[in-house]
Amino acid sequence: MKGKLADCGDNLCVEERRLAVIKDSMLDEEIFLDVADTFQVLSEPTRVKIVFVLAEAEELCVHHIATLLNMSPSAVSHQLRLLRNMRLVKTRKEAQHVYYSLSDGHIVQLFRQCLEHIEE
Repeated sequence: MKGKLADCGDNLCVEERRLAVIKDSMLDEEIFLDVADTFQVLSEPTRVKIVFVLAEAEELCVHHIATLLNMSPSAVSHQLRLLRNMRLVKTRKEAQHVYYSLSDGHIVQLFRQCLEHIEE
């Protein structure tokens, strides 16, 4: 026996039980805000390029990223700071040098899945 259908304006289209399951599975508002903030940080092409070069090289210093992107080191540092604040990149210090890498494999997966999506 089918469940009661919910009213969608002029149509009865979705089972109320299904709507209740979806409503119960809703995440906390803060999680939605964090996801939106992550996508917002990645909405700037320079930061996406930085994610790309770090995904390819695994670890680079500011100077090498700047060289690859044909940018000044200070401009790259500014973008890296924003990515680091969102925990998308991490640092490793060795003597006077600071090396940047993606925080974890999820960032690479997100980037590659986005590439696959736009290439379809």
